[in-house]
Amino acid sequence: MLAPMNPHSANHPETAETTPRTPPAATARETVETTPTPPAAHPRAADEATGQTPATASSSDANSRSSLTPNSGRADSTGATSSRDAPAPGVTSADEVRAAKSAMLAALTPHTGADWDVAAGTLDWSCRETAAHIAHDLIAYATQLTARATDAYLPLDLTVRPEATPEQLLQITAGCADLLAVALRAAGPDARAWHWGPADPSGFAALGVNEILLHTYDIAAGLGLGWRPPAPLCAAVLARLFPEAPAGDPVEVLLWCTGRIALPDRPRLTSWVLRAAVG
Repeated sequence: MLAPMNPHSANHPETAETTPRTPPAATARETVETTPTPPAAHPRAADEATGQTPATASSSDANSRSSLTPNSGRADSTGATSSRDAPAPGVTSADEVRAAKSAMLAALTPHTGADWDVAAGTLDWSCRETAAHIAHDLIAYATQLTARATDAYLPLDLTVRPEATPEQLLQITAGCADLLAVALRAAGPDARAWHWGPADPSGFAALGVNEILLHTYDIAAGLGLGWRPPAPLCAAVLARLFPEAPAGDPVEVLLWCTGRIALPDRPRLTSWVLRAAVG
């Protein structure tokens, strides 16, 4: 079966406050705990702490203004707000999650007849595994927020059966995106759940959008497609999770911030930080 890919485990590249288990051709992440996940990993980040990405890390627009994007372009100089009474802007952000889901489906549905066992771009995971990973993280974010988890990720894993077709993988991932959107709509602005600190709904929404966009990019690269994520959604993710991001094309900047490409004046990153917690 496709092994679960856990956003709170040592092999998921979204957190790194301790030294994670190092899979082949990969180092470091976004997680703190040590629940085993699959033997492969992908280039992603450190949330509230610096992680390091694999040496192999690589280098449709939404129609509405993003509710994830603060008016100032950032919550404050650290990407955090000062209290529960002043959450980061964009707490009603289910629309952005669904827009990212729609972009994913538009990009990948025409190519479900391709070989999804190939590597997803420069990741160690196959396209199949990467799609399952997106679904896993989305359902984990939804559960975390709905349960109001306070001090760790809940011990939850999503397992996709090995007979799942690419069409079914996209259905599963889309369904998990919709479940996150439901959780976001149900959460009030003062809701908090743990993601390396107390994260508000806008943080979980931004994490979900980031997950969908970047891994759709990875899968598309593996399938030989020249897909770029929608610029407004990239701008929303940058404003919420990467407050110190440089100016420029939001698509290029988000890909740079997550270690996938170099910019003309900046080398490819080997570590980075997402700031979802609001303090």
